[in-house]
Amino acid sequence: MNLFGGTISNLENGLNYASLKNKTIAQNIANVDTPNYKAKNVSFEKMLSDAKESAISANRTDRRHYNFEIKQSTPGVYSNENFNYRSNGNGVDMDSEQASLAENTIYYNALVERISSKFNTLNTVIKGR
Repeated sequence: MNLFGGTISNLENGLNYASLKNKTIAQNIANVDTPNYKAKNVSFEKMLSDAKESAISANRTDRRHYNFEIKQSTPGVYSNENFNYRSNGNGVDMDSEQASLAENTIYYNALVERISSKFNTLNTVIKGR
């Protein structure tokens, strides 16, 4: 029986996504004055497509076996190489980054509140109160 399957697993994946997005936004804000730095972003759709493409390395004992390879990039993170927000080649828009950070913080806090509620429910069931 998988006690933490379903909803808790989905909430965990959402928290991982929000955490990666927060790290990416923080990296963009930290590099706002770095010449030729291109802002990075996280896309859930790109994370799904990258997850489909990535695989585990395996030893093939027969030519009919599938060939598996490991993809080394961070799934879902991309940068817009052709966009320059400033004359020094920097592609970071601080207003946009701060708005994204606020939106992501609200999303993350909602997920934390929901997963906390799930654990409180499990705690109540275990204690019988």
